[in-house]
Amino acid sequence: MRLLHSLAKTHASFDDPNLVSHAGLVPVMALAERAGLGELVAEHVRPGGECGVNAHLKVPCLVAGMAAGADSIDDMGLLRHGAMDALFGGVRAPSTLGSHLRSYAWGNVSQLEKAAREFLAELTRQAPLLPGAETLAFIDIDSMQKRVYGHQKQGAKFGHTKIQGKSLLVRGLNALAAVVSTPLAAPVIAATRLRGGNAASARGAASLAARAIGTARDCGCTGTIIVRLDSAFYNAAVIGAVRRGGARFSVTVPMNGSIRAAIAAIGEDAWTPIRYPRAIWDDQLDAWISDAEVAEVEYTAFASKKSQAITARLIVRRVRDLNKQAAGGQDELFPVWRHHAVFTDSPFELIQAEGQHRDHAVVEQVFADVTSGPLAHMPSGVFAANAAWLSIAAMAHNLLRAAGALAALPFAKARAATIRRDLIAVAARTARHGRGHITLHLPEAWHREQEWLNLLGAACGPPAAAA
Repeated sequence: MRLLHSLAKTHASFDDPNLVSHAGLVPVMALAERAGLGELVAEHVRPGGECGVNAHLKVPCLVAGMAAGADSIDDMGLLRHGAMDALFGGVRAPSTLGSHLRSYAWGNVSQLEKAAREFLAELTRQAPLLPGAETLAFIDIDSMQKRVYGHQKQGAKFGHTKIQGKSLLVRGLNALAAVVSTPLAAPVIAATRLRGGNAASARGAASLAARAIGTARDCGCTGTIIVRLDSAFYNAAVIGAVRRGGARFSVTVPMNGSIRAAIAAIGEDAWTPIRYPRAIWDDQLDAWISDAEVAEVEYTAFASKKSQAITARLIVRRVRDLNKQAAGGQDELFPVWRHHAVFTDSPFELIQAEGQHRDHAVVEQVFADVTSGPLAHMPSGVFAANAAWLSIAAMAHNLLRAAGALAALPFAKARAATIRRDLIAVAARTARHGRGHITLHLPEAWHREQEWLNLLGAACGPPAAAA
């Protein structure tokens, strides 16, 4: 690829008032309007002060900016260029949006989180976000330590995170999230909560799990719901909240004395060999693992707390611990195994239940999506403002998921960055004709033309018939 004109004859001028760079925001925000985003915010969110007014206009502005790729307050300026004022009304300046976020108290953040949950439920009625939810759905809960750098960030503390497989202390804020998915659908964010950087992973997880289960039910998850968690959430309060919500649980357990005793009681004939369809990287062995054995035994957890004791299945996966000195003549006298245990009341058979639990890693893909987008920064020094930013980021993520599901099947599971690149960041020229009519002229031979038109027709056309 090369330029057709010499450098001296190539010029540029920012002077076209009819051009926009993110024409995909038209169908995306039409979808948000159809799902009642502004009305939900007006109903639930009431920040105080002069800057807290018109939340029903300012929150959709923040959602639109994040959907287009904004990761800071200043980036919201992309909503005001060219002919954007001919396409959208109520757009506010970045400084106004920043002042609005700083007007939030913690109670207002809770109101915003409620609006976000109801917005997700409305999106599932407008788009096929969770196909198969009437049969089986998964809720994955995990936390993420988000590094921050400002010395005046409220709540910023040192907490543990993993970078390239190593546990490190990182100064930042801690985000707790619950995502909902099905075997056929990519995950959407059902609940969020921002915490101080030194918060323990399970702090507040019980109430978050209860809210996530309720949201999943509102989104059409009428079948079996399995809540998957890692070992940081292995406690009676979290599992009790899951069971009270009418869901199943599947949680990794730490290797304590009682767990080791239960594993030792499993007979050798009880182990079933499995081979993974795709090999798994093992950090301890520094190698790819494709073979293992699984078995299960009944186990009572939290037995010391009689009112909270839970009896369920203990599913154990064991992997052969390779002898690194075998090449030097130090052969092993007997096989050595490393064990990974899961405590669950899953109704599925052994191998399927164990495989489903390993898919808990899908929550990491959601964290990767939001940190490469709106959560690239925590933009404010005020803790409540950052908590509101996290909740709005969840709204934007779910809105992109719904837009992708309406555009085409491949986009239903595409990364948020792919949806932004192919469906939103499309240049267009506006042209008025007739009375109140406007036409967007987009690039000829755009490689996602049909998908874009699918989204436009679904978002701006007649409402879909009720199922």
